[in-house]
Amino acid sequence: MSSPYGLHRVVEPAGVLPQQAWRLSTEPGSWPDEVLVDVERLNLDAASYRQLREEHGSPEAVRGAVAGIIEQRGKMHNPVTGSGGMLLGTVREVGPESPLGLKVGDRIATLVSLTLTPLRITDGLADWSGDSEQVPCRGTAVLFGRSIAAVLPPDLPDELSLSVLDVCGAPALTDRVVREAGSGSSVLVLGGGGKSGSLSLAAARGAGAGRLVALVPTEGEADAVRAAGLADEIVVADARNPVAVAEAVGERVDTTIVCVDVPGCEHGAVLATADGGTIVFFSMATSFSAAALGAEGLAADVRMLIGNGYVPGHARFALDLFRETPGVRELFEARERHTAST
Repeated sequence: MSSPYGLHRVVEPAGVLPQQAWRLSTEPGSWPDEVLVDVERLNLDAASYRQLREEHGSPEAVRGAVAGIIEQRGKMHNPVTGSGGMLLGTVREVGPESPLGLKVGDRIATLVSLTLTPLRITDGLADWSGDSEQVPCRGTAVLFGRSIAAVLPPDLPDELSLSVLDVCGAPALTDRVVREAGSGSSVLVLGGGGKSGSLSLAAARGAGAGRLVALVPTEGEADAVRAAGLADEIVVADARNPVAVAEAVGERVDTTIVCVDVPGCEHGAVLATADGGTIVFFSMATSFSAAALGAEGLAADVRMLIGNGYVPGHARFALDLFRETPGVRELFEARERHTAST
């Protein structure tokens, strides 16, 4: 009997959910509530890709490491970061009891993590150079009854759609939290020049933020965010240096959104946030024990939220925001051009 949570796909250890499992079954035959997808492209999450690149060095070694993880685990689940990414593909089969509303031939992006998605790669990642987060490939993936997927929009290139949908939970939750804080509240986005960061800046603006601050690591990123017109203040600092973050931001903010892909940014977010304020951690590089213990040690009365990647309507919200905010699109397209040239 199949489970809407995918328990029937767990190989080891028995009795855990697919995300917790070490290995999943990737047999392509679908159960009544499953959807079988022909995979065309993976999008590795930023923290996972950075870790793999730093550990393995060359693009060829990164490619081998990713292929090895998928082969060994039956899913893309980085054992160091605990994260994976998402994928793009075409629906091949739809079980008669699937509640997802998909049909054969739909081109989709999955909105659940690759860490819980049964995945089989059949081409050895031969078409991927190993030097970008997006991984062209061939294979199959399985969606469960409680999975989430979005049909790709016809007006955007696949690569851009995948990039936006990869981080669509961040702007949707940012919108909610900033509206809760009230019109005119102050917002800081750590990593404001990245994918989730730029969308979160746009979402905060739309939700009524008053003072909007983007923190980026380099003058080059600062120039790009400034040209995009996404923030009132752009400051340059290493997000891993708490004192530097606090000094760069100045007056503490009501809400801090953490969208960086490196570890060690928890304490800077705490120092930059006013008492009674909120910190939202979207980065998979976050140490939640460091965040909690750091706030305790700094006697900081802040609410800390884990951005879990899902808010009802998040895919449509992010795509609409992308279409309506030229500055965000400029940053995404510049990122694509840089990737294509390296």
